[in-house]
Amino acid sequence: MARPTGKQNCGRVVLVSCLALLAAGLVADFLWASSHRFSSVGMSLPSSVTTGKDTEKKKKDKVRERKLSATFQDLAAPELKWEKMTAAPVPRLDGAAIQIRNFLYVFAGYGTIDIVHSHVDIYNFVDNTWGGRFDMPKEMAHSHLGMVTDGRYIYIVTGQYGPQCRGPTAKTFVLDTDTNSWSDFVPFPVPRYAPATQLWRGRLHVMGGSKENRHTPGLEHWSIAVKDGKAMEKEWRSEIPIPRGGPHRACVVVDDRLFVIGGQEGDFMAKPGSPIFKCSRRMEVVFSDVYMLDEEMKWKVMPSMPKPDSHIEFAWKVVNNSIVIVGGTTEKHPETKKMVLVGEIFQFNLNTMKWYVIGKLPYRVKTTLVGYWEGQLYFTSGQRDKGPDDPAPRKVMAEMWRTKLILNP
Repeated sequence: MARPTGKQNCGRVVLVSCLALLAAGLVADFLWASSHRFSSVGMSLPSSVTTGKDTEKKKKDKVRERKLSATFQDLAAPELKWEKMTAAPVPRLDGAAIQIRNFLYVFAGYGTIDIVHSHVDIYNFVDNTWGGRFDMPKEMAHSHLGMVTDGRYIYIVTGQYGPQCRGPTAKTFVLDTDTNSWSDFVPFPVPRYAPATQLWRGRLHVMGGSKENRHTPGLEHWSIAVKDGKAMEKEWRSEIPIPRGGPHRACVVVDDRLFVIGGQEGDFMAKPGSPIFKCSRRMEVVFSDVYMLDEEMKWKVMPSMPKPDSHIEFAWKVVNNSIVIVGGTTEKHPETKKMVLVGEIFQFNLNTMKWYVIGKLPYRVKTTLVGYWEGQLYFTSGQRDKGPDDPAPRKVMAEMWRTKLILNP
């Protein structure tokens, strides 16, 4: 006897449904157990997954934070309105500059690490133009010069001869700016890089700088009597040594007082065995020390700069009994050890013997060449930073800028 097909179909449907429900329950139970296990770590992904892009992002964020925090060397300073002037004919790093009346004489310097300049460019503050280019003596140094003027004659002492990290020279010269003619001068006792140089009490004073290996600070101090671009003595005279040696510092005479400001100990050296004297980094120590020599011929410690500052040998002007210093380099980056540039203008008020931060530059920059004319502070050339968030040096500049100089009383 045949069984009814309706009952068979119904039974099969019930069986299939039961199996489906059982399977669904097992899947749900597995998923619940899995989610419960992960919930003990806050529903996060396993660590084996997070070591990829997320970890890389965290590392990048950390590096970015360090990079930004490296700008802690920037000091609070007033914003200034800067006007861009006609750029210098060539970019210059570690060049030199002397202002005589309305003319700024700009000397030598690196164009690139492999190219050095051997000529003078002149900027006229009256009509804001460059012109009057003429050559330097062939044996004259190309960077790290000691230089000072009496208002007509410019005395040029020692410096580095050639590109990269070549050696220094002891040769000295005098430029007569009335005729743009050169003459030899009594050679310096020893070769030096970037010595502090000034005229004081009828004598040409030269001190400090780096010794022949470009890194070791020199403490020696010599002078020689001069008049009208000529030496009044046949030899240099030994003077009281400077308390702290090294190159790249400002040396200023005001009211019969000689000031030596900032600077550093150590510098790049030539790589041993390099046929081109390729520069090799050595860790320098930048300082904020200020020393004064007066009629007692004893060095006196003065108030320190607002922060360590170097590469300022031609970055200063004396205005209204104040010394104004523009840019430079400060202590190296604490983690990357890279050079950190300065983006502030400092004022040392000689009435109060106090330092002030009186303005910000358009960017951080070292080895600026500075002038002052009719209330306007000018700077040109040097090496600027990589950008607002990166104070390391990058591009050698030819730009010239000016701003109205506002001093603290």
